[in-house]
Amino acid sequence: MRRRLLVWLLSSVLLAGVAAAGVVFYQARQQSKEFFDYQLRQLALTLRDRDYSPSQIAEALQGQDDLEFVIQVWASDGRKLYGTHPHLDVPAPDSMGFTDVDTASGRWRVFSTWHRGLTIQVAQHRLAREALAFGAALRTLAPIVLVLPLMGFLIWRLVGREVRFLEATAKAVAQRSPESLEPIVGDAVPEEIQPLVDSLNDLLGRLGGALTQQRQFIADAAHELRTPLTALRLQLQLAQRATDPAERERALATLGGGITRATHVVAQLLAMARQDPSAQAMEKTPVSLDDIVREVFDAETAFADAEGVRLDIASLMSGEAVVGDRVALRTLVENLVDNAIRYGKPGPDPETGVRHDFPGSPGKSCLTPVSLRTYRDGDSAVFEVEDEGPGISAEERERVFDRFYRGEGASEGGSGLGLAIARRIAQRHGGIVELLPGSTGRGLVARFRIPLSPA
Repeated sequence: MRRRLLVWLLSSVLLAGVAAAGVVFYQARQQSKEFFDYQLRQLALTLRDRDYSPSQIAEALQGQDDLEFVIQVWASDGRKLYGTHPHLDVPAPDSMGFTDVDTASGRWRVFSTWHRGLTIQVAQHRLAREALAFGAALRTLAPIVLVLPLMGFLIWRLVGREVRFLEATAKAVAQRSPESLEPIVGDAVPEEIQPLVDSLNDLLGRLGGALTQQRQFIADAAHELRTPLTALRLQLQLAQRATDPAERERALATLGGGITRATHVVAQLLAMARQDPSAQAMEKTPVSLDDIVREVFDAETAFADAEGVRLDIASLMSGEAVVGDRVALRTLVENLVDNAIRYGKPGPDPETGVRHDFPGSPGKSCLTPVSLRTYRDGDSAVFEVEDEGPGISAEERERVFDRFYRGEGASEGGSGLGLAIARRIAQRHGGIVELLPGSTGRGLVARFRIPLSPA
């Protein structure tokens, strides 16, 4: 930038100086010529204003051979009465006033006037006039010639001074380590550069926040994986030391369950990493939220049956589409449905110890319902999952969206990442995920809202 500024500014000043010099030179020459014409006229009029006879005129002009002007006096009959330079002969004028006369010695500028029957003629050679005019014009250019280098020097210093902050900022940024994300500060930041500095500071702040979240995520993931991996190692040791086939079978079954849980945690961690704001941008296309919900319904039915849950599905959509990443949206729906299946079953009666699947039907063995529904609400598509479980207290409904957080009343094992992943996906799609009390006064409703695709 400094080089471009210097090139453009110095070029502009040089071109402007050359143009100004040309105009001044031309005007100075013209003014010099006008001044020389004025001299010719005044000299002729000075001689005319005197009441001289031809002999007196000759006597008055005697000894003026060093004059740069040729003065000649002509009688009314055409006789030349006097000439300051006898060896120079300028023809008598045909008219009074200013004329240009060509002679063997070159062109002359002549002014003629009448005076009591005499013609007074004052002439000046064109070359002499041009030389004097050229010299006067050159002298007028001297200030411009002196000022141009001074202006160039001042521009060079000023540009260097103004871009010094950019150079210092670039050097400071280049010398920083990846961990140095403090804001850029300057004693005198130019007003034009302040938005750039503010943007850099904002970027550094967001980058610092992202790195802090990444470090926290890695630490949480390591802590979350340490427990199942330790348990797997213990179960493996128990299986290796077991002497009874039944005991070995139980240890291997426990080991298989631990591997399944660890695999689930790793899958959730990868899903969370893919939905990180710094991850690669998603490829968003028009998709049907109804189709995604039905796919998840078909895929989760067997798991729900095994958990004692009956999935019900209802849709009030009319084929409206949303814009988003199909894989990410399916992950969101799967996590909400999986949470409802795992945690949406009523707990046992505190007095009898018998599980109540429906209000008013103690002891009845049947499947617990979990309702999946989609509908349109204004310019948004809404997907809801409602269960009949113990629900989540109002104080905990926001905290359960934190990574690795599991409520105190959670009855099933898990990684504590499902809701965090769902909210992250919703945010990247311009939507929201919220938890609400069930419509019957019990249970929980997980609601996902996303803008519809514009027509």
